[in-house]
Amino acid sequence: AWNRELLMKRLPELGFALAAPMDGAFYAFCDVSSLTNDSMAFAGRMLAEAHVAATPGRDFDPLQGYRYMRFSYAGSHDEMVEAVARLERWLK
Repeated sequence: AWNRELLMKRLPELGFALAAPMDGAFYAFCDVSSLTNDSMAFAGRMLAEAHVAATPGRDFDPLQGYRYMRFSYAGSHDEMVEAVARLERWLK
């Protein structure tokens, strides 16, 4: 529950607007169109530069997926805190 609460609060603050309720699963599905128009390329840059992995939305929606990303919160709380800190540093 801590991980879910952390990401539900922090991801939108960083520009990753929640595109679906975070109910019953271990991921946040976010609209990243305010940050990029290509979630596949953005996910690659985020992994290479911030060392945070997320799944591009194209894997779930071939038409509109370019504007979405999926973040898992199945890891430890420390990992989630670190991931959010890395994203915050990277986006500045």
